[in-house]
Amino acid sequence: MMDGYDFPKVTELAIPFFVAAILLELWLVRSGRARGAFETRDTLTSLMMGTGNVVAGILLGFVAYWALSWVWKFRLFDLGLHWWVFVAAFLADDLRYYWYHRIAHRCRWVWAEHVNHHSSQHYNLSTALRQSWTGTFTGMFALQAPIVLLGVHPAVIAFVFGFNLVWQFWIHTETIGRMWGWFEAIFNTPSHHRVHHATNPRYLDANYAGTLIIWDRMFGTFVEELEEERPRYGIVKNLGTFNPFKVAFHEWIGMFRDAAAPGLTLRQRLGYLFMPPGWSHDGSRETSESLKADFVRRNPGEAGKPGLPTADSAGMASAKETAWRAT
Repeated sequence: MMDGYDFPKVTELAIPFFVAAILLELWLVRSGRARGAFETRDTLTSLMMGTGNVVAGILLGFVAYWALSWVWKFRLFDLGLHWWVFVAAFLADDLRYYWYHRIAHRCRWVWAEHVNHHSSQHYNLSTALRQSWTGTFTGMFALQAPIVLLGVHPAVIAFVFGFNLVWQFWIHTETIGRMWGWFEAIFNTPSHHRVHHATNPRYLDANYAGTLIIWDRMFGTFVEELEEERPRYGIVKNLGTFNPFKVAFHEWIGMFRDAAAPGLTLRQRLGYLFMPPGWSHDGSRETSESLKADFVRRNPGEAGKPGLPTADSAGMASAKETAWRAT
């Protein structure tokens, strides 16, 4: 409850749907009626990550609560609780989620909390529950501050975001193929989100949408799933563990270890914190850009296709990374 506003917690109400849907998908896959894969230890890890996310929300949710409540004091307007405010809040927060998600893949500080969601090498409804325990520490809830300043109460934002999360649950599946053309054009679907979870070079850093895929289409980050190239799931360097604590904290540990290594300049230390995942001061690791550029060099006929750079851009990306490391 915030300032007298007490809205239903959408995700909690949806828990019976989550359980029923996972069991149905499991039965369809195991009986050979649908495409997909389940691995018992992987599924249990996802469930434990989801439980940890709920616990972290209970213990640390007050941080975002307090911060956005403080911002509310400086609001320019108070839009109230009209029906159109909820619609506008949903659209604004869905756009906010797109930018959060895009930043999470392009800044290691935020990737450290988001990477666990991508750590499963399987793609099923249980993967949707593989959520962060450390999201509060990134400070990305600040992206909601402009919406609050424009007059949308923080409780309204929290309420509508619940619907966004419920939508994102059902798209984590291989049992649903392509959907209707108009639906695929507007909404985030299983096909679009399979691309997002893939490690194929052409699919990296694409389809950041929460509910509406129109944001990716507008901002040039949309890549279509190809029938001839099925997604390979996981992360570029898979963890090889089902320990939920390692899944939750491995990137934080690795990031701070890199930033604290001896002999680095301040610029290089900051690079390990805030440059894209895979960045290294000596170029010894692969970023999504270098993986895409390498793929284009090996497959020149693919240059310039969705998700891939042109031959010239691939060369420029390599030169840019070299120049940054030299400073």
